[in-house]
Amino acid sequence: MAGDYLASRGIYILRQVTKRIWFRASLFSVAAIVTALVAAWIAPLIPYELSLRVGGKAVDNILTILASSMLAVTTFALSASVTAYGSATSAVTPRATQLLVDDRFTQNALSTFVGAFLFSIVGIIALTTGLYGAQGRVVLFFATIVIVAIIAITLLRWIQHLSSFGRVRDTIERVETVARRAMQAWAEAPHLGAQAPVAIPPETSPVYPAEIGYVAHIDVAGLARIADRHTLTIHIAELPGAFVFTERPLAHVAGVIDDKVRAAIEKTFSILTDREFEQDPRFGLIVLSEIASRALSPAVNDPGTAIRVLGAGQRVLSDLVDTKRRAKVEHLRVHAPALEVDDMFDDFFRPIARDGASIIEVQLRLLATLNGLATHAPGVLGETARRNADAARLRAAEALAFDGDRQAMRKSAR
Repeated sequence: MAGDYLASRGIYILRQVTKRIWFRASLFSVAAIVTALVAAWIAPLIPYELSLRVGGKAVDNILTILASSMLAVTTFALSASVTAYGSATSAVTPRATQLLVDDRFTQNALSTFVGAFLFSIVGIIALTTGLYGAQGRVVLFFATIVIVAIIAITLLRWIQHLSSFGRVRDTIERVETVARRAMQAWAEAPHLGAQAPVAIPPETSPVYPAEIGYVAHIDVAGLARIADRHTLTIHIAELPGAFVFTERPLAHVAGVIDDKVRAAIEKTFSILTDREFEQDPRFGLIVLSEIASRALSPAVNDPGTAIRVLGAGQRVLSDLVDTKRRAKVEHLRVHAPALEVDDMFDDFFRPIARDGASIIEVQLRLLATLNGLATHAPGVLGETARRNADAARLRAAEALAFDGDRQAMRKSAR
């Protein structure tokens, strides 16, 4: 798990490229075109008697139907995807939309439909130009039958996928999945696989970013190689998720460095305009909290969704103490900050406590969640959970108008 979490900058960039829909669509399209053209080379291997049994015009009609229908199916699938993206943006949170865009099944379905369309177009062009002989038509015919079967299976699965794709529950589950993956990876390899933080010596040299944005990924293995090569000690100043600018250092370096080494260190930090989930456990908690806040707004008024989010957040935070930690620290010359429990609790619980202060059902579940975390890991989460519970009770005492609700809060506190 932590292997992907601690990926190098090159692997990180490659993963970002492969998640894009155009990448999969391009691969499927190239495969479809090659499949349509390879029939001309396989044709000599087909017995001539088989070509007589398969009608010469059989494949022409199938490809024509396939070309016209695939264009409509692709348009329908794309429209359904865009509708799901818009629904998630308006009903859940815009920060969760990227998880829907990166959905592999949706990308594979769209890529299959586009690839089938191009396969049929290339096949029709090749038949028109006389590229295939009688045997070549047989190969193309059987390839078309396989393509039709793949389309039918994909279309049926796509229709089933649409029944939940982009819905509130589906989006919450997606956010919880990526948040738990990031939290488990952090717990397995704390400090990004580096050493725990220590006091930074006063003679260190700061390394500043070249642009303004969020730290999306840190290549800690790359930093360790630089430190080993030049006998340096590197203190990471900002974790993924931090907003940095050209006057805020990314790292402090103990040792002698020149501009070339400084630039190499700066390049190990990937700076983007938006936060990413992979190395940032706090971002998953923030997005879950945004979903709950949207559900608690007067325009939506859906406490049930907020209660569901509280359960998801409890599972994410429990992973911090339930995941088995690696016994060995990999990068001895690199130090990284700790992930603060107080910050994670504030990110997740404070907005829900504020926006749901006047809803007794949400408050009771909030206190139960905090009590569950404090009981589950009293040494790590107990003090922070109690502080958040006290703050939630104070908010509710001011917001709850009915005395019976206030009594229920006091009973829950006891």
